[in-house]
Amino acid sequence: MRFAAALTAGAVVAVATLLPDIALAAEAHELPGETMSLWWALPFAGLLLSIATGPLLFHHVWEHHYGKITLFWAALVVVPLAVAFGMPSATEAVLHALLTEYMSFIILLFALFTISGGILVAGNIHGTPLVNAGLLLIGAMLASVIGTTGASMILIRPILRANDNRPFNAHVVIFFIFLVSNIGGSLTPLGDPPLFVGFLRGVDFFWTTTNLYQETLFVGGLVLAVFLAMDMVLHRREAGAPKIKDPTPDAKVRIRGLANIPLLAGVIGAILLSATWKPGLAFSVQGVSLELQNLVRDAIILALAFLSLAVSHKSHRQANNFHWEPIAEVAKLFAGIFICIVPVIAILRAGPDGALAPLVSLVSSPAGEPNDLAYFWMTGALSSFLDNAPTYLVFFELAGGDPQHLMTTFASTLAAISAGAVFMGANTYIGNAPNFMVYAIARHRGVKMPGFFGYMAWSGAVLIPIFLLAGFMFFG
Repeated sequence: MRFAAALTAGAVVAVATLLPDIALAAEAHELPGETMSLWWALPFAGLLLSIATGPLLFHHVWEHHYGKITLFWAALVVVPLAVAFGMPSATEAVLHALLTEYMSFIILLFALFTISGGILVAGNIHGTPLVNAGLLLIGAMLASVIGTTGASMILIRPILRANDNRPFNAHVVIFFIFLVSNIGGSLTPLGDPPLFVGFLRGVDFFWTTTNLYQETLFVGGLVLAVFLAMDMVLHRREAGAPKIKDPTPDAKVRIRGLANIPLLAGVIGAILLSATWKPGLAFSVQGVSLELQNLVRDAIILALAFLSLAVSHKSHRQANNFHWEPIAEVAKLFAGIFICIVPVIAILRAGPDGALAPLVSLVSSPAGEPNDLAYFWMTGALSSFLDNAPTYLVFFELAGGDPQHLMTTFASTLAAISAGAVFMGANTYIGNAPNFMVYAIARHRGVKMPGFFGYMAWSGAVLIPIFLLAGFMFFG
């Protein structure tokens, strides 16, 4: 609750600060990405390395001080930015990342985490290979309706309970991240943040549904088939191992906390409202323009989260083993990530004039035509480590930035960008927000999850070959 209270207080202070300064535009203090070297990416690399090695090499220190470590790397971005480019530019760049991206991001995550935590799938589902595959399929289908975060938060606890008496269960969570937390969210703007960014830029709501369903069925179907084969082998191997007493007693499966379902629908409605209602008003904070419809959206979503706490039975949350540590961990780590990627995104936005020009040049042919396969892999590779929403936006702009042109003449290019951003968010724990949240919940429930590099070994062995096939089939 301390995290919730702090978030509320922060929102109140932000609104109180904003109200006096209504503005139609703000003075720009953009970072000159074309003059920035790759040294600016070192804090981001350091933070990633800390996340990757901290739980393995200095577990107890990391467990108690990961927030301070994250703050250290963020400070190594903020202070040099202020020295090199002046306080106004540094302030605007960091505040832009925090106020226009991170706050909406964490409020949505907090709401979905809180509301879904009040929905209890009671009873015991035995995690056989077919049952597990069915749950992953349901979750992947839900992901495009209520978002990868919503689907992940509702289903991760039932699937953990279903497999809590199995000696081999980490692979179930890994494939859950692949399918439910990422690939399944590729069919609507509600599914994954990068597609929502495209929707806000003018891409039709059902464009991804009609243009990505083949790629989604192919990739999702192959990943699910690999899981089923692997789970069947492990399930047979477990038959000869000593039996583990099932900590979840047998009971009829029931869905409780149904009052939270309309609240999830309200979150979706608030997102759609912000995309369709454009009053033309904005508030300025230190040169950062915050549009009214986005503030209203975030306020509604936050209110729905607190309403969920009021209407949900405490017993349902206790049965879900609900507590605030997973969302607090995600909030602290991703605050650092959003700050540390500020100079990296500035360099990327410089395009051919920036330090990453050799990478940017790979997405176009010598004649200037877009290289769809390169767009797929470049967007995907960066989305594996950077936040996939701003990465999508960078390549959306590199491809011309005109939604009507991209939806028609260059439809295959937009499909490649969209698929890369969504699918390859599964490559690392930090590629997409639900990944780390699912990891944190599973770890707190006692599942022996692989570390950062261990997870990448799984994604490299399972996902990369499938992405290679999909790339050549659809974008080659």
